[in-house]
Amino acid sequence: MKAFVDLLQEVCKGEVKEDERTRSLYARDASLFEVKPRAVIFPSDVEDIKHLVSFVNERKDLNLSLTCRGGGSDMTGGPLSESIVLDMNRSFQRIKEIGEDTVIVEPGLWYRDLEKELDRKNLLLPCYPASKHFCTVGGMVANNAGGEKSLLYGKTDAYVTKLKAVLADGNEYEIRPLFKQELEEKMKLQSFEGDLYRNMWQLITGNKDVLAKAKPNVSKNSSGYALWNVWNGEVFDLTKLFTGSQGTLGIITEITFRLVKKTKERKLLVVFLPSLDPLTEISKPLLALKPESLELYDDQTLKMAVKFFLDFRKILKLDVLSLLIRFLPEFFMVLQGKSPKLIVLAEFTGTTKREVENLANKAQEAIQPFGVTSIIAKDEGEAQKYFAIRRESFNLLRKHVKGMRTANFIEDVIVRSDRLEEFLPRFNKILSEYPEIIHTLAGHLGDGNLHMIPLMNLADPKVRGVIPKVADRIFKLTLEFGGSFSAEHGDGIIRTPYLEMMFGKEVCELFAKVKTLFDPSSIFNPGKKVGGSLEYAMSHIAPH
Repeated sequence: MKAFVDLLQEVCKGEVKEDERTRSLYARDASLFEVKPRAVIFPSDVEDIKHLVSFVNERKDLNLSLTCRGGGSDMTGGPLSESIVLDMNRSFQRIKEIGEDTVIVEPGLWYRDLEKELDRKNLLLPCYPASKHFCTVGGMVANNAGGEKSLLYGKTDAYVTKLKAVLADGNEYEIRPLFKQELEEKMKLQSFEGDLYRNMWQLITGNKDVLAKAKPNVSKNSSGYALWNVWNGEVFDLTKLFTGSQGTLGIITEITFRLVKKTKERKLLVVFLPSLDPLTEISKPLLALKPESLELYDDQTLKMAVKFFLDFRKILKLDVLSLLIRFLPEFFMVLQGKSPKLIVLAEFTGTTKREVENLANKAQEAIQPFGVTSIIAKDEGEAQKYFAIRRESFNLLRKHVKGMRTANFIEDVIVRSDRLEEFLPRFNKILSEYPEIIHTLAGHLGDGNLHMIPLMNLADPKVRGVIPKVADRIFKLTLEFGGSFSAEHGDGIIRTPYLEMMFGKEVCELFAKVKTLFDPSSIFNPGKKVGGSLEYAMSHIAPH
């Protein structure tokens, strides 16, 4: 009998690895979990992917599946698998074409590399997450990523105009918005593609009212399949379904993104809050002035940034002395015991310096009655420092906290921003009842999307046992406020078991039907979005 690696190598030209070191490396991402794959493949081209899909379908006796991996920054266990992991970084990194307001790319492209190229043309893909320095564009599509600019510009699903993907029959298809006449032509096809469009049309139109009620009443959502966004009465757009599906419907091979022009001028207002109390009060006048970003992070993040300021050398592109000088205000703040409880960043953009300066000044005046301290960043370098601290908040914790681990399971809840004043105290009260958990706060204040990142000693089984108890209470509270369990990180291993709590049995049955239509043999990233269990999640938590 041929070795497993030899069987796979016969199918594709790309490298196949099954050594222990590689499998251990790909068993982890930025989530709680450890799931060791059977093999890792570096597909060389689309033909490799087609052949692999056909092979996995044909060899049902081997019980195989395919899970794509980008930068490994996923917080939910989305790219983890016990079967075959496809690393898309090696051969799917090309920028194929940059137009006046679009770009065609491959899914393994690092966002940071795309950003450099777009910057030369004064263009921007604004839906990037805080992990912009180490995420791929394919991962952004998989999770329907959002970030600091989503308040003004929206999430990734607003920028995907077209996709190419290899589906379950082993063929590559173009997926794009279709007007009704185009859709009717697709539905006439006597093929896998035709069946797919006919069945999806029936499912969505036949459950119109159910899906309308299921759509979360928040500005951002990455939980479930976004069936409610596919048909708007004029256009049938399956890119809305693929975006956020975490690789469970097919393998994306090409993405066309819509781009925006970079805003010429910007000014940052930094607000230092002594407590949580004025948070919602100051957010109202700030939001009224329509900032491009309204972000926050807490005192623990600030202290971590000061302690490990050398981590910012590459990001801020400064030598050690210049970096030290840049961080001096924060050093003195921490050393004197005057750290604020929260730091809020409100960035205003416009076409002229006068315009953005006026907006920042108006914002500063508007929040003065609430007794908070604030500064307007004197230059772009100072503004970059504050945003770098916010973006690196999770990474600092993950890298440097000893004896405890970042435990991502309630880190992405979202409620309407006008309900934060009621939501936050009750959220904090629940966490205060569990001394096993220390938590930090960062997130997108303008959207009501707060990243509460618990720190836990996961080597202790008793501490691990707290996770489902806390998740159950926090998710029920989130539903009470009409929120979503995930604004931008997705479901993965950790939140898939809770989707029925959020959407109800009827809608989850529709999710399962969608999965079956696209993936009859469940070969694409199984156990995510559909079919996951809490038992599986708990049994695969990495202890360290």
